This record gives sequence, structure tokens and C-alpha cells, in this order.
Amino acid sequence: MLWSECSRLITNCIISYNATILSRLLQQHEVAENAPGTVKLAQISPVAWQHINLYGRYEFTRTSAPIDVDTIVER
Repeated sequence: MLWSECSRLITNCIISYNATILSRLLQQHEVAENAPGTVKLAQISPVAWQHINLYGRYEFTRTSAPIDVDTIVER
């Protein structure tokens, strides 16, 4: 039961992260009036996880600054 709840939490975190990034990208394409880019973004699912490293060592520490999503989107 614990495994199921943990995997559900990780899944929801990935979906939230992806949805945030996709929303910011969509805003950029709409402001730039980039219709082809907007259409392509509509075909991307926030459930995708291929770009997420699920293996390895993770350290969860408190940082003084929050993650800057806009910088991530600009890249």
C-alpha cells in the first residue's frame, strides 16, 4: 500500500511539473503568435516522463530560492 501511495505521489509531481512547463511554453507561443508551435504543444501530454530521471540518488534540501520555471522554459 505504501508503494502504491508513493508512486501515485511521484506521478502527480511529474504531471504537475510538466503541466507548468507546458503552460508557460504555450503562453510564450501565444504571445509570439506562433500558431504552429501552439498546435504542436496541444499534442504533448503532461503525463510523459521520458525526460525525468527516475534512477539515481536524490537529495531533498531546502534552498533559499524557489525553482525559476521561466528560466527552464527559456532554455
